[in-house]
Amino acid sequence: MKIYYKISDWLETNWVTPSYAGGLLGMLSIFFFGAATNTMAGWLYVISGMSFALLGMGAVLPGRSLRQIQVRRHLIQPVTVNDYLTIALTIENSTNQPIALVQLKDEIPLVLGKSPQQAIEVIPGKEVYHWTYHLPTKRRGIYRWHHLQLRSAAPLGLFWCRRSRNAKATAIVYPTVLPLSNCPIIDELGQENSRQLNEDSRYLMASEGLTRTLRPYRFGDPSRLIHWRSSARYGELRVRELEVSKGGEEVIICLDSAANWQTDNFEAAVIAAASLYFYANRSLKNVQLWTAATGLVHGNRVVLQTLAGVKFGEEVVLGKPPNKSLLWLTQDPVSLSSLPSGSRWLLWLDESISPGTEAGKISHSSGLEISSTQPLEFQLQSQV
Repeated sequence: MKIYYKISDWLETNWVTPSYAGGLLGMLSIFFFGAATNTMAGWLYVISGMSFALLGMGAVLPGRSLRQIQVRRHLIQPVTVNDYLTIALTIENSTNQPIALVQLKDEIPLVLGKSPQQAIEVIPGKEVYHWTYHLPTKRRGIYRWHHLQLRSAAPLGLFWCRRSRNAKATAIVYPTVLPLSNCPIIDELGQENSRQLNEDSRYLMASEGLTRTLRPYRFGDPSRLIHWRSSARYGELRVRELEVSKGGEEVIICLDSAANWQTDNFEAAVIAAASLYFYANRSLKNVQLWTAATGLVHGNRVVLQTLAGVKFGEEVVLGKPPNKSLLWLTQDPVSLSSLPSGSRWLLWLDESISPGTEAGKISHSSGLEISSTQPLEFQLQSQV
């Protein structure tokens, strides 16, 4: 049966394949022709000849009508996981004659579900038919497909003819972005340990220190910041603006996509990377994302598209992560020992390794262990 279906499929896509009615008429035509040759009856020759003529017309006309159809696909807007992709196509009849009874089948990737189909009753001459359908999305990714199939047996219904039209499509499904209200690991990135935090606190509370500029006094400014010498010189109160040390003015989020991951852990890491990027982007000036295949990228749309297409086990194409404080997302505890000073990390626990083994390897570093048994959003908002 498999060989039969393969032959039938090849005939339908390259020529035609008979329908049930076409096969039945073909057998009857052969029967009448055989009877005519045995009996030499003219009316049997007429019946068989007319039957063969109908079969010939039924084999030629479907392919001819499909050749006159033009297909145009509209741009597919990106969506987030669990939203619906909107697919829109325009089917145009380029002839003056109506084209009837055409089946459409969009050859989408299997991961997006079953290929959608649509039946068209008639397309008037020089007019178009608009087909729009929606696809649910369950996982992120960049999905591409290239063909739309047209199938028809019109006008006689004796033979099926199927042809493909080039209609390239690219659908981008972004990862989920968690609505983080706070994230200590981002807020503290770039700062040192508690000694440095204490120094920063003393520095900010100091009445004398590094002065960035002097400005006129505004109501509500603390009196300890008034620069009395300059105030006496200018004849008005002048206030010092101190250099404020802000940890994390530049944040680099690095996804260790070159390593091997468990699939669920990697998907959680991608969600975490997207959520951390947008959280940092709301409050920090310079946020970048690094992956093994793309290197450093920035910009909301570029980052989302990068995370939509990232895969684990990638080759490092554009160099290693920068040698500066960064946030490292990984499942490999060995990689934590080579992180630059001041970095933070998120380590997804490998279920095949006991927690004690991993904890021993990373006890000298600062970061969070992410477990698949707890909500990711809650863990990202935990204290380091």
